[in-house]
Amino acid sequence: MTSAKSARRPHHWRRDLIELAALFTAVAVADAIANLIGHQPDGPYLLVASAVALVATAAFHTWWARRHSHAPPSGEGGSAPGGADAAEHGARVAAGMAGGSGAGGIAGAEETTLWRMRTTVRDAPGSLAALCVALAGLRVDILTLGTHPLAQGTVDEFLLRAPASLQAQELSREIAAAGGTSTWIERADAHDLVDIPTRVLSLATRTALDAAELPLALRQLLGRCTIHSLPAVSVTGRPTGESAPVEGVLEETVMRLRDPSGGVISVERPYLPFTPTEFARARALVELDARLGPRVPRSEDVLTLPEGNEITVRRADRGDLAAARAMHDRCSQRTLGLRYHGPVSDADRYLDHLLSPRFGRTLAVQTASGKLVALGHLLWDGDETEVALLVEDDWQRRGIGSELLGRLVALAVEAGCDSVYAVTQSHNTGMVAAMRALELPLDYQIEEGTLVITARLTTDRLTTEGSARPSAPTEGARR
Repeated sequence: MTSAKSARRPHHWRRDLIELAALFTAVAVADAIANLIGHQPDGPYLLVASAVALVATAAFHTWWARRHSHAPPSGEGGSAPGGADAAEHGARVAAGMAGGSGAGGIAGAEETTLWRMRTTVRDAPGSLAALCVALAGLRVDILTLGTHPLAQGTVDEFLLRAPASLQAQELSREIAAAGGTSTWIERADAHDLVDIPTRVLSLATRTALDAAELPLALRQLLGRCTIHSLPAVSVTGRPTGESAPVEGVLEETVMRLRDPSGGVISVERPYLPFTPTEFARARALVELDARLGPRVPRSEDVLTLPEGNEITVRRADRGDLAAARAMHDRCSQRTLGLRYHGPVSDADRYLDHLLSPRFGRTLAVQTASGKLVALGHLLWDGDETEVALLVEDDWQRRGIGSELLGRLVALAVEAGCDSVYAVTQSHNTGMVAAMRALELPLDYQIEEGTLVITARLTTDRLTTEGSARPSAPTEGARR
C-alpha cells in the first residue's frame, strides 16, 4: 500500500531538468552514430537493422510487462496463497454448495456413513477453515452446511459423508482439536439429503394441510426433542395456568410457544440448547398454524363388512363432538370402562381433548345413515405415540377395530414414529387380538391389571398400504 504521505509528495523541478538533459544527450548520441554509420558503404543497411532491432526490443518489453502486471500481490501487505483468509473463503464457498464436498473426497467404492454434526466455533476468520481442514484429513465430505449466529460464536451444522470405519468419538476428538466446542453428532439418513430451506418449506406445507401435523413438523424441524401440548383448561374444566407470551419464551434447552388453540406448546431438548435461529423457525410454523385456523383433510374410504353393510372411515375433529357423545350414550359401561381408565362418568369430558388435532389424529367409522359407531385415536404423547380404540357394542367383532388399528399404525409410520403403544386391561382380549393381528414385534408390560402393549414399527413388515389390514372388511370406493 502507498501511504498518504508519499502519495502527496510534491513534484520537484530538478527531475524535469534531468529528464530534459537526458533527452538532449540521447538525441546527440543518436545523431553522431547515424552520421558515423551513414557515411560507411553499408551504412543505410545498418541503420535499418538497428531500427528493426529497437522496435522488436520495445515490443517484447511491452508484452512482458503486460503479462506479469496481473500477478497476485505477495509479501508485505498481501495474502499468500493458502493463507487463513483464502482458506476461510474457499471453505465457506465449497461447503455452502448443496451436494458439494470438502477436500479429500471418499473413493466411490468405499462404504460410507451419513452423519449430522453441530459444533460451536469462534466468530473469527479461519475458524471454519480449521474445521474443514480437520474433516479433509479424515476424508470426510461436507454435503451441506448451515450456520446459527450467536451472541458469542457461531453454531455450524453439517451433513457429512464419512468412511464407515470412522467412529463418532474419533470425529468428535478431531473437531475439538480444530477448535469446535459443544459438539453433537448423530447418524443421518437419506431423508436428510435436503437443504434447510427446502425442508422448512416442506414442513410448512404439511402444517398448512393438516393442523395435526404441527407437533410432528416441529419435531422434524428441531431434531430429537420432546413436545408437549399443555391445554389452558383441564379435562375437568379447571384452568391449568399454562400460558406463554405471543412472542414465546426461549430458555436454552426449552422453548414455550403460545398454542393457537389455547395453552402452550412446550419443546424440550435437554442434550442440546436451542439457537435463536431454531426458535425463530419454530415460532414461524406456529404462527402459520394460527393464521390458517382449524383444518382437517377430508378424505373418506367406503368399506363393506362381511354381512354386506357399508361403513365409511374418515378423519374426525371437534366438529364430530355431538355425534361422539351420542355414541358414548349407546355404549355399555363395560365398553367405556375398557376404553377409558378414569371414571366412566367423565368419558364425555375426554372427547374434546381427544378430537383436537393438536393432540393427534382421530379416525371415525360412520354408517350409511351418518351415525358414528367407532373412534380410533393416534395420540402424540411427548416423544411417544399412543393408539386407542372405542367400538360401539352392536358393531363389535366385525373387524372394525382391527381395520381402525391398521390405519392408525399406517398414520404412525407416515409420521415417522418408531413405535406405538396401547394401554388397556389385561382381560381386554379384543384389543390384544387386534394388536397381534398387526404382525409386528410386540412388548408386553402388565402392572396391577393394566396392560401396556408396545408395537415396534418396522416398515419392511408392513404391507404396501403401510398397515396390516384385516381381511374382514373389504374396501369399496375412495371418495
